[in-house]
Amino acid sequence: MEKEELLQRVFGYSGFRPGQEKLIDGVLSGQDVFGIMPTGGGKSMCYQLPALMLPGITLVISPLISLMRDQVMA
Repeated sequence: MEKEELLQRVFGYSGFRPGQEKLIDGVLSGQDVFGIMPTGGGKSMCYQLPALMLPGITLVISPLISLMRDQVMA
């Protein structure tokens, strides 16, 4: 299944947000990628969609406690 079809069928979105498709294409082509996006910018899609398309396990490490602390202090 193509990424656009998965985006629509699994996640219910008709298109990618700015920057998402470039990051996803990089992941799918085996590149190391680094994306900085604002809160609510769609970062999760950049690993969720490739995880559905690629074989194997996807491991995501998220510094949630540190992030929450930083947001409270800001």
